[in-house]
Amino acid sequence: MSLFDDDRPKKQLAHEIGCDLSLLSADELSLRIDLLKQEIARLETEKANKSASKSAAESFFR
Repeated sequence: MSLFDDDRPKKQLAHEIGCDLSLLSADELSLRIDLLKQEIARLETEKANKSASKSAAESFFR
């Protein structure tokens, strides 16, 4: 281990849909599950925001 290991940029964790999961450890799978749950929550929030904007616009133009 080098003294400069902390200086290297850390690889951002990402998950590609359909990728081979057999090479991942149980801990890595858990991390990916958490990552995907956070992304689902972010998507649901954005969807709710867009639905609210659409509803507001529809009620304004009636």
